[in-house]
Amino acid sequence: MNILLLGSGGRECAIATSLVASPHCDELFVAPGNGGTAGIAHNVALDAEDGQAVTRFAQEHDCELVVIGPEAPLVAGVADVVHAAGIDCFGPGAAGARVEGSKDFSKRLMVKYDLPTAAYGTFTDADSALAYLNEHGAPIVVKADGLAAGKGVTVAQTKEEAEEAIVECFDGRFGAAGATVVIEEMLTGPECSLLAFTDGQTVLPMAPAQDHKRAYEGDTGPNTGGMGVYSPVPIVTDDEHEQMVDIMNRAVAGMRAEGIDYRGVLYGGFMLTPQGPKLLEFNARFGDPETQVILPRLKTDLVEVMLATAEKRLDEVSLDWRDDWAVSVVLASEGYPLSYKKGFEITGIDEAEKLDGVHVYHAGTKLDGDKVLTNGGRVLNVTALGESFEAARDLAYRACDLIDWEGKTLRRDIGARALKGRSAWD
Repeated sequence: MNILLLGSGGRECAIATSLVASPHCDELFVAPGNGGTAGIAHNVALDAEDGQAVTRFAQEHDCELVVIGPEAPLVAGVADVVHAAGIDCFGPGAAGARVEGSKDFSKRLMVKYDLPTAAYGTFTDADSALAYLNEHGAPIVVKADGLAAGKGVTVAQTKEEAEEAIVECFDGRFGAAGATVVIEEMLTGPECSLLAFTDGQTVLPMAPAQDHKRAYEGDTGPNTGGMGVYSPVPIVTDDEHEQMVDIMNRAVAGMRAEGIDYRGVLYGGFMLTPQGPKLLEFNARFGDPETQVILPRLKTDLVEVMLATAEKRLDEVSLDWRDDWAVSVVLASEGYPLSYKKGFEITGIDEAEKLDGVHVYHAGTKLDGDKVLTNGGRVLNVTALGESFEAARDLAYRACDLIDWEGKTLRRDIGARALKGRSAWD
């Protein structure tokens, strides 16, 4: 069959790699794609947030499955339009995507269905938000309600930092996404992501992953889209994993009770607190960069899983995983997540991919003839599989050192805390 994949990041490069490996995939189109997807699929110019344009393209190119990677097309309701045209679509409709598109909606869902989460307040004006801050003090977390490209969350250690974040939201830094602000108590403990395939009835959890959000080593600096990740997560106990899976099942049941037809990936962002796992957020799609360590470990045919999800027969599927550990390190442009330059030639990708167990997923790249150029902040995801956590981590950094361009940056401590065990978060 022909498949259309929407998106342009490292997540989509990883998804594309798994899709083309399936015997069910004849041709894969990626809109708009990047320098990596160009080598394994057909990159096409298409407005991914225009449901009618996506549907027309799928019909004209005999695509039997549409896969939506990023959150923006999901929130825009592209899946609803594709489904209405009778085409299988992997990704929830607009109603389900609100779990990511509105943090206030997500928190209200958590509270209504007794899903453990942080105490919070929601505000539509700065004065009320600042009054709440004055009452509760810092540390505290300030979140723009809508989509902000992963940069709308401030973990404020001081009251002054929180005040600045509140004012920025209401002054329009994030546009309409910041017109409503959610303020939460700050939970403590290690973070962990648990993603699950779901067709609204059956929930199939994937392997846990742990992301590194801060820009600089030692988990310092501004939040980013993610600087590195690994899977599985050695510090997660069996009991904590069981609790997280139960929470995900109850979340899907809650959406079903709300009349939401949810088909795709539900991403639970958890904090492993001393009282047990608590939800930080929901996302309505594969995580980035979590996908880049989860899919290389998935042995089950991804096309079969996605079709079963779209057709509401996920109960017919079971997931099979490789025993390998996976570690992925993000190679970024100097200055990310603030200002950075583009257009530098990247060398060494072929050499890195010759290492057994290494996958280099393109994120912010483009092709210029036979050259690969930087075209974003997060440029490449260098993923390595190994028989142990340490082996995978060492191999990932060995591959990273083979790749170069002017201004390449990376964190050298991805996974370092996990090697020390749970005490590293105390």
